[in-house]
Amino acid sequence: MPHFVVIGAGQAGAALVAKLRNLGFEDEITLIGAEPVPPYQRPPLSKAYLLGEMERDRLFLRPEQFYKDQNIRLRLDTPVTAVDPAAKTVTVGQEMISYDQLALTTGSRPLHLPDSIGGTLKGIYVVRTLADIDEMQPEFAKGKNVLIVGGGYIGLEAAAVASKLGLNVTLVEMADRILQRVAAPETSAYFRALHESHGVKILEGIGLGHLSGEQRVKQATLSDGHVLPVDFVIVGIGIRPETTLAEAAGLAIDNGIKTDALGRTSDGNIWAAGDCASFPYKGGRIRLESVPNAIDQAEVVAENMLGANKKYVATPWFWSDQYDVKLQIAGLNTGYDSTVLRPGDKPGSQSIWYYRGEHLLAVDAMNDARAYMIGKRLIESGKPVAAELVSNPETDLKSLLKR
Repeated sequence: MPHFVVIGAGQAGAALVAKLRNLGFEDEITLIGAEPVPPYQRPPLSKAYLLGEMERDRLFLRPEQFYKDQNIRLRLDTPVTAVDPAAKTVTVGQEMISYDQLALTTGSRPLHLPDSIGGTLKGIYVVRTLADIDEMQPEFAKGKNVLIVGGGYIGLEAAAVASKLGLNVTLVEMADRILQRVAAPETSAYFRALHESHGVKILEGIGLGHLSGEQRVKQATLSDGHVLPVDFVIVGIGIRPETTLAEAAGLAIDNGIKTDALGRTSDGNIWAAGDCASFPYKGGRIRLESVPNAIDQAEVVAENMLGANKKYVATPWFWSDQYDVKLQIAGLNTGYDSTVLRPGDKPGSQSIWYYRGEHLLAVDAMNDARAYMIGKRLIESGKPVAAELVSNPETDLKSLLKR
């Protein structure tokens, strides 16, 4: 009887095993997760769950009974220590599990502050797992001083929650501006103003020198010499694909576990999907860190594990919730050389349209679902859309789809 094993019980792993059963695969499936809880949603962790607006049970993608009903062996709190492609086994503790096909949906891991600058002091947290959030949640008491290191989306979302809960929030970003790696100056300016209007102190072009305290963090010295009193610190300085098992197994690595367009790795019986996987895209290679990609790619991999021979065609989109603003992003802005700012129909709403030459690459839409949806369709269709039309507030965006 064929045995399919999936390592990584996150969004991609859960989607993959469910799709296998949905496609009629009736043989043995084992889903292995390092955490002690069933697969759950990560985006609400740093927002609704941390705010206390979402109960723990609502985080879970499916009730644990689903896996029993579908005859999916769910092994939780079970780190895999090795993969042997030649023997087609995975090692869990002292046990070796044989597989016919293996999928790696190992996700990503957050970067931590180095020990040399006080990164091991108590009171320093990252935002990645349910356990991370449960550990830091008691810190969020009104009037406390929190330092957030990193002005990407994770840091900004954490700042929004802390501000809403009445904490004194300082965010430091080493780059010249927040969101510099991922967004245009106009988007950075929008969110800087949003956070400052809620009392968050944003320091750009300033890094963290070191953290100090006897056992627990008490103060932060910044790169410009300023010293801040801190009660706790949240670190949002990026993530890396979790490739440890793949590397040790000898699989090809290229900014993640390298796959072909089908999701197959350099070993014909091993597949990869989600944050950990890099794949061909428009003549190059990318790795996408998003829930939609994790689900879509995992479902295509499930089809291909059953012989579909179907290429995965990514349609990148992302979102972020901060205060009462929903940012929706369509496309990838990599390589843009110009932008267009379009005011939205409601106060505070707007969209940023990214171009390379005359080619529309991406759209950032802030509280402007209409701009997001139309921009997404235009990007996916490849239809040319003149920047002059987009920037003209008299232009009906929907009419651009008919050109």
